[in-house]
Amino acid sequence: MKDLYAVVVTYNRAGFLDNLLQSFARLDTGPARIIVVDNASSDHTADVVSRAIAAGGPPIVYERLGENIGGAGGFSRGVELALETGAGWLWLMDDDVEVLPGAVEALDKFTPDYSCLIGRRYDANGRPFFWQHHFVEALGVFLPVSGNVFRHSEVFRTNVGNFEGMLIKASVARSIGLPDPRFFITWDDLIYGWLAALQTPVVYVNAFVIKKVRAQRQVDLGLRHLNDSSDLSRRYVMRNRGHVAQYLRVHGRFHRAGFGAGTALTFLKEVARLLLVERTLKGIGALWQGWRESRAILADRGWKPMPPLPN
Repeated sequence: MKDLYAVVVTYNRAGFLDNLLQSFARLDTGPARIIVVDNASSDHTADVVSRAIAAGGPPIVYERLGENIGGAGGFSRGVELALETGAGWLWLMDDDVEVLPGAVEALDKFTPDYSCLIGRRYDANGRPFFWQHHFVEALGVFLPVSGNVFRHSEVFRTNVGNFEGMLIKASVARSIGLPDPRFFITWDDLIYGWLAALQTPVVYVNAFVIKKVRAQRQVDLGLRHLNDSSDLSRRYVMRNRGHVAQYLRVHGRFHRAGFGAGTALTFLKEVARLLLVERTLKGIGALWQGWRESRAILADRGWKPMPPLPN
């Protein structure tokens, strides 16, 4: 891959960021540049980046934002910086992962055929992390795909993204525009991958390239895996349904009845997460607040998608 830039967004997780930057430095083939967007962290994130720069390795561009604009806003700014400074490929990832040896080489073998791909991940315990989803436009939700999706092929065609290692060609990123900062958190990466899939095949590839290092409580329901969450995330899961609906509208894929059913399914999934993973119902208020906010977004007739960028 020519001019591979890693785009990392971080917020008050200096320890995780330090581990990620060290994992980049250990790669035999690393990115040409690492862009770190700091969402106004109040910990020692700046010191971590300074030490990584002094230690050598891939060049690091560090930008500390004046306020926390969420993961979505951070990735929007990071992609903008990467494209402005000559990225040919963008490798998008949160700060609570590490890249595995041989990751770049493993992904590179798929790049002659695909312009947007996601590699496999291990969880914090070293087990394969379940992630094989498909966005069902009629419902406006992403659903898990059962079984071994790599049984007959090294690639699984999907239509969603994930900012824990999504690799996208710069020309595709320019065509679909920057990640939408209005999401703040949640749904931003999924919709970014969906927008890419409207233009080019998006694939999940059978290559373990990343390990999650932040342990999460998880309940395995077989087809569905539920991780722990937060009231902020719960609110935005529901709130951002409004933005999802608007993107579907713009592309002529919005079905009111189906989307309503998808919203009900999303609400029930979050209630199940509360009961089964966190064993409480105290987050119901956040879900309700998010749903009310989504209605205002859905009613905004002046809403416009992120615009494409010049080549």
